[in-house]
Parts: sequence; C-alpha cells; structure tokens
Amino acid sequence: MAENDDAGRGPVSRGGIAPQPLFAVAAVLLGSFLANFDSRLTTVGLPDLRGAFGLSFDEGAWLSTAGIDSQIFIAPAVAWLATVFGLRRVLGIPSLVYALVSLIIPLVRDYPTLIALSVVHGLLLGTFVPATLMIVFRNLPIRWWLPAIALYSIRVGFALDSSTSLVGFYVDHLGWQWLYWQGVVIAPLMGLMVYLGTPGEPVNRALLREADWGGMLLLGAGVGMIYAGLDQGNRLDWLGSGTVMALLVGGSALFVAFLVNESLVRQPWAHVNVLFSRNVGLGLILILLYTLTSLSNASLVPNFLGAVGQLRPEQSGWLLLTFGALPMFVLVPVSIWLLRHFDTRTVVVVGFACFAAANLWGTQLTHDWAREDFIGIVLLQAVGQSLTLLPLIITLLSNSDPSRATAFAAYIQIMRLGGAEIGVALMGTWLRVREQIHSFYIGQNLEVGDVNVVRALKQLTEHFAAHGAGSAPARAVGTLASFVAREANVLAYIDGFWLCFWLAISALGFIALITRAPPGPFTPAPFGFAKTVLRKCGVKVA
Repeated sequence: MAENDDAGRGPVSRGGIAPQPLFAVAAVLLGSFLANFDSRLTTVGLPDLRGAFGLSFDEGAWLSTAGIDSQIFIAPAVAWLATVFGLRRVLGIPSLVYALVSLIIPLVRDYPTLIALSVVHGLLLGTFVPATLMIVFRNLPIRWWLPAIALYSIRVGFALDSSTSLVGFYVDHLGWQWLYWQGVVIAPLMGLMVYLGTPGEPVNRALLREADWGGMLLLGAGVGMIYAGLDQGNRLDWLGSGTVMALLVGGSALFVAFLVNESLVRQPWAHVNVLFSRNVGLGLILILLYTLTSLSNASLVPNFLGAVGQLRPEQSGWLLLTFGALPMFVLVPVSIWLLRHFDTRTVVVVGFACFAAANLWGTQLTHDWAREDFIGIVLLQAVGQSLTLLPLIITLLSNSDPSRATAFAAYIQIMRLGGAEIGVALMGTWLRVREQIHSFYIGQNLEVGDVNVVRALKQLTEHFAAHGAGSAPARAVGTLASFVAREANVLAYIDGFWLCFWLAISALGFIALITRAPPGPFTPAPFGFAKTVLRKCGVKVA
C-alpha cells in the first residue's frame, strides 16, 4: 500500500553526484541567467525588434507572446525529461540547436517563419532554467545546494535590473541582432559545462514506458493558453475580446482536465498531492506575491523614467544596473550567511519589509523626480530581491521530499512563469485603468472659461507666440493637454507603488502562518555562544 501511494506521487528523482561540482554550478549559472536575460531582452527590446523586422504593433505583440508561451508549454515537463533522458541529453544537444536558431532569427524577414523560429527558440530556452535546477537536486552534494540555489534565485533580480542597460548597449553599440546572438556564444558554453559537470546517465526505459504524455500535454497546453490570454488581455480589452476569452476558458478547461488525468492514471507525472503541505502551499503563494511585489523594480521604475522622464533604456538602465544588479554580488553571500544562522522566515520577513519600504517611498513620486531620485528605492529593492526568493525556495525544499523534485519542479515552473505573467498583466491593466481614471478627474477641473484655465492658456500662448502667432493657441492647448496626461501618469504610477506595497504587506501576513520546518540539511546552525549553552545542557551540536 505504501508503495502504491509512493508511486502516485510521481517518479523518484535520483542522480549521480557531479564529478566536477564547479562545472555543474557554472552550468546552473549560465543556463538560468541566459533564460532570464533572453526573455527580458526580447521584452525590453521589443520596440527595436519591431522596427528591425518591420512589424506592426500587433505583430510585435504576438511575436513576444509566441516566444514566451512556448517556454511555458515545455518548462513544467523538463524535470521529468531530465529524469528519464539525463541532463546531458536534455541540455547538451538543445543548447547547440538553440545557438543555431539564435543565429538565424535576425536574418529572417518573413513573418510566419519568424513566428515559427520564435516558437522553437522559446521551446529550447524553456528547458534551461528547470533543467539547471535539476542539476542542483540530482547531481550536487547537499553542501553545494545553498550557494547553487542562491545563484539560481538571484538570476531574476539580476536580469531585471541589468537587462534594460544591456538592451541599450546592444542597440547603440553592437546592433540589435545581439539581442539574439548572445545566445550563440553562451548556450554552447553552458552545454560544455553540463557535459563536464554532470555524470552520464542511461535512459530510464522503465519510466519512459510509464510516461504520462497526456498529463504533460494537458498541463503545458493549458497554462500556455492561459498565459497567451493574459499576455494579450490588456491589448485586446480582456472580456471584450473573443480571442482572449477563448484562450482563458480553453486553458482553464485543459488545466482541469490535467487534474482529473493525474487522479486517474496509474503512474501520474505530477500529482497535486506533492503539494499537500501547509508550508509548501503557503510558500508557493509567497513566491507569487514576491513576483508581483518585485514588479515595482521590473516595471514601475524603468517605465516611469521612460514614460514621464523620457529616458532611453540605456539611460534608465544605468540606475538599475549600478544600484540594483551590482549590489547583489555582495548581498547574495550575506543572504547565504543569514540562512545558515537564522530561520528562513526571519530572512523572508526582512526581504518583504524592504520591498514594502521601497514601495512606500515610491508613493511620494512627483513629475519632478529624475533618475537619481530612485537610487534609494532601487537599493532597497535589491536587498528585498536578495533576501526573499532564496529563503522561499529553501522553505519549500525544507518542507518537501527532494527525491520528488521531478513532480514538484513542475509546479515551481508554473509559479515562476505564470506568476510573472500574472504580474505583468495585472500591472499593465492597473496602470492603464488608473491613468484613465485620473485623467478623467483632472479633466473635470479644467472647464472651459475657468479663470485658472484661461490664465494658463494665456501664459502658454504668449510663450509660443514668439515662434509663430498663428499656431500659438493650438500649441498652448496641446501643451496643457500634455500636462494633464503627465500628471495622470504620475498618479497612476503612485497607485502602482501602493499596490505593490499592499502586496508586500499581505506577504508578511502569510509568513506569519508558516510553521517551523522539520530538521534537515537546511536547518540553521546556532552561533558560537548558543552552541556553548546547548552543549552545557547536554545537547549534541555539530
């Protein structure tokens, strides 16, 4: 009976110890960073890509959706594929194909071919992050887990903070093609690190015969359709679009079918009972809240500097790179040290408190804020990013069975990719709606004939009269309208910071519900004075 219950939780994930752990860690670093950088570069650099490929706004939107949607389709199944075929096969050959596709895409001008190659590009890219995470679980000694997972976890914040600056550098100095061509260099290097750092493994033919292909296809297709609906929702007006509704309803139906399938098949691939733990469920919710809260850094700051401050990506990117990305080289060792000596819940509280403080600071925003005014906010967010995701992953690992990483990783990938898209869709819609509301209310105070309005128009007309009296009145009205739009945008971004602030506060509430993890390899070691007291009490301390 126990054996049947164990089988129902999904395949056991075991692997040989890496012969060269440093190469394995390098593979984790390159794979996870490449995936996040490539996704961010094509998102941040989408305006440049539209111009380079000669695409309309709608065509560019679907290009972005196709690339990320294919990642979401494949990512949940990668851990199972790595368990069956081995990491060398899952990462080695795909890394070379990925490099070839990355080389070709900038040379294509036919839109259907571009979409097809983007889908292939996304499928291959989608294997990198989950597969490199499996290297940690399956091939590294446990003492290497914490630093390796630390590198894995900071890739999100580092890519968010440095990608804007990198896009500007590529476009201005090397050419937009390098948004893709960086993969030509990095992907084969990652494949080499995988080959050197992971042991060779035979194909697990027994597990292959029991493959739950239906479950994998249902989950991948379901979350992929939901993502596409969320990604296009803000552009196509959500429930007013038949395309968006079809994607969301169809994706939800496929996800329900996946849950039913996992309950009925003899060998489920990723049964939900791997999540039946209070701390695991709360941990996944906190990862979602982390993704949403960190939008203040990924979206609000650079978008405000672009929309209101009229800065190019390379100009705003300097701020995020210098005060967001680079401090993480210092903050990550600090977070590892904290996790070795303090409960993960304490570290997470500090991280979310930094996010809350940064967002509360952002609510003081005005249209006069320049790039340098955001330095304190970005620094606080860098601390929050370094002290939040890593302890959350450790919390999940401490409360789950690492041998079931194959099934568990499927849900981690859904939260990683799905949470990010939920956040982008939520923030995009929130800013658009709030800007419209504030524009309406400001406009109500600008009535025709109002003394203040007449005075403002008169001053603007006199200012423009020196450059042409005939066009001065029209330019005055246009300038006043631009002032209204600017202030409505500022108020919308203030509301965005308030939203992220309350998300961080709600995360602190969820942390209070998490109980202490059972003793294990991640249990914090007491300090020297605490060890002395424990030994005097007869407690054995390593």
